[in-house]
Amino acid sequence: MHHAHEHGVTLATNSRPYLGDIGTEIAARLPGTWSAELQIYSHPEWQQDLWTGLWSAGEIHQALEDHRIPLASVLTSDAGTELLLVERPGHHNGYLIGALTDDTDHTQHARDDPTRPRSIVLPDDPALAAQAVVRTFLPAVQRALHNRNLETVLAALTRIRREHQALQDIKGSGPAHGSGSRLIEGMERDFADHAWLSFRHVLEYAPPLLARCRPSATSWPEDSAALTRLRGALTSSQDAWTKWNDLRDELQSIAQTLPAHEWSRVRTELGIAVLPAMQTWLTDTQPFERQARAAEPGNPGTPSSPSPRLLAPRPAPGSPHQGPATHH
Repeated sequence: MHHAHEHGVTLATNSRPYLGDIGTEIAARLPGTWSAELQIYSHPEWQQDLWTGLWSAGEIHQALEDHRIPLASVLTSDAGTELLLVERPGHHNGYLIGALTDDTDHTQHARDDPTRPRSIVLPDDPALAAQAVVRTFLPAVQRALHNRNLETVLAALTRIRREHQALQDIKGSGPAHGSGSRLIEGMERDFADHAWLSFRHVLEYAPPLLARCRPSATSWPEDSAALTRLRGALTSSQDAWTKWNDLRDELQSIAQTLPAHEWSRVRTELGIAVLPAMQTWLTDTQPFERQARAAEPGNPGTPSSPSPRLLAPRPAPGSPHQGPATHH
């Protein structure tokens, strides 16, 4: 203060604890191992970088739109969970905390995503703030992640089912000979290509959902057989999933990519390899969905009836030996 006055600098004090300090103190009180990193956005444009990772909506979403955010604290757990802590704009005390994600597909639609966790207001006291994070916000993030992953898997299966049924309709319209047969073969390969792009979401997001399911604790204990088949389908697809990720990691490490036709060839090959697994997931979608919804973290009990989505008729997929569907 003395040196500031000597140089004609006016200092405005803040009644809130410094964000860098309270971020560290909150992180130290959270279960597990957490770290806090202070990020400073000296230029107003720099805070735009927050949009690439912000998943939460609510007040923190509005704060980034309407206010200057000069600094933030990012709390990171050893399990990879990331939280964004900022001072609450327009108030003399309090903070906002929201969830971050590295999945840009979800950050682009955070405002319209019904599964997203909403930010909450934290008090200035670090002990009370950490208590609110543990009791309220982290459970909300777990539920949101569970439901986001579930909706991602269901959307992928819906796309595969729709395209699969389309080719069955075409193949059922009459015998194919000559050029017609070659056309259908091409459509089958196109399906395998595009179906892989959807099924990879199942391979990525379904395992933690299945791990949480407990059929014996629900009104549908008979679903255990279906879940066993689904786990087997994931296991049988592991080689294809590993090959896909290894190829992407290898290309990323050397900063190269494949031509479009080569990527298509790889996707087609992998799609054909996992056709039986896709068939299993199409067949057992309903028991998977009701068990996954019953397994939502914090669910006080098992639902007594399927969700409205389950009441809608689903087209029965054809045999995997009949060939895949087309992509339009």
